[in-house]
Amino acid sequence: MAPRAARDAGVLFRRIAVTIVGVALVVVGVVLLVLPGPGLLLVLAGLIVLANEYPWAQRYVAPVRRQAITAAQFSVASRLRIAWTAAVGLALVIGGIVWMTVPSLPFAGVGTGSSLILSGVILLGLLGYSVHRWGGRAATPEPSRRRVV
Repeated sequence: MAPRAARDAGVLFRRIAVTIVGVALVVVGVVLLVLPGPGLLLVLAGLIVLANEYPWAQRYVAPVRRQAITAAQFSVASRLRIAWTAAVGLALVIGGIVWMTVPSLPFAGVGTGSSLILSGVILLGLLGYSVHRWGGRAATPEPSRRRVV
């Protein structure tokens, strides 16, 4: 194969791989917006991956990033929210263990249980990061980009 053809094939392979990974992350993220899991963060990750190959995706990265940060700040704005989020994370982990060990439950098994456990661990990790980053402070509005004359 000629060097140019090999390079073109590599570029095409990279573009296909980026497209598949990016779209998969966005689709799973959209599903996890209504199911337990870090949906908005996966949508953001998918858009960041897609932005490497597609300029249109870059336009959506900043607004989705702002929304994800606002949601994270909102989730740790009070001790009650932190406690409820931690309780949900622990419930997901415990539910996952139960779903893996009790075969009479609907959809029981390692697949369901491990996905619940993974969702709970991710939730608790993100909660810990958010508490560390924003420390339970209320979300501060971003400075306006308008010039005051």
